Amino acid sequence: MRRAAAAAVAGSTALVGVGLTAPAAHAADSDISFSNVVLNNGKPIVVGISAEVEAPLTYTVKSNVTLDSWWVEAYRGTYGTNEYLLANSTIRWSCSQSSAGGYTFRDCDETMIIDPDDMPGGNGNKLVNSDATDWRTLGTAIKKGGGYDTDLLSATVRLQRASRIRNMNASPEPVAKGKPVTVTGTVQRANWSLHRYDNYGGRLVKLQFRPAGSSTYTTVKSVTASSTGYLKTTVTASQDGTWRWRYSGNTTTGASNSSGDYVDVN
Repeated sequence: MRRAAAAAVAGSTALVGVGLTAPAAHAADSDISFSNVVLNNGKPIVVGISAEVEAPLTYTVKSNVTLDSWWVEAYRGTYGTNEYLLANSTIRWSCSQSSAGGYTFRDCDETMIIDPDDMPGGNGNKLVNSDATDWRTLGTAIKKGGGYDTDLLSATVRLQRASRIRNMNASPEPVAKGKPVTVTGTVQRANWSLHRYDNYGGRLVKLQFRPAGSSTYTTVKSVTASSTGYLKTTVTASQDGTWRWRYSGNTTTGASNSSGDYVDVN
């Protein structure tokens, strides 16, 4: 199994992730600890079917022994037997260092690289739909001269399947004031297991409007998609502006907006 760890790049402030062999399960030592772990600024990580996703990671590692290297990972499964990792690499931008009470504190700022087609271990090295859940975290430190410490941490991060709204259309264009405008579209979400987007039926989706000259969308009504994800509704034309759909997401699926469609009202 590979580990997403950070190795120094000479002459650079960035550290680039490399693969390491996983140490066996090991009890936490009192001379090393991890804290303040925050993944993706505390928000879910939304992943589609092919594009890499970058997610920030910050944490503090405290030690009163000299360390060769250290890292924090998000994982699923049972640690030490069948766990697999979320990130296939990590970029370390900085680890500011301070000392107090005989301990060294390193406050690290990193970026995890997540590739749905290149997962370290797990289900055929690819994301599957059941991975849309909370991932746990662990911290590992390698001591100078030998030995290591692995802590199972309390921080978690939720992984979500990306959604999208396709075929957005508002018509007719132009339209007479007071006449109906028909707005359509289709809700879809990533199917990681089959590597495609599928229509996502039964979703409650907001129809939003932004008047000409404004930068703000306002929800006009909510519409439930058909069993095949199809959206259709009618509104009355009152002024020039742009229509769009917004899906707010759920525990397993990220939010998304459709493209906007401008309608000129005569």
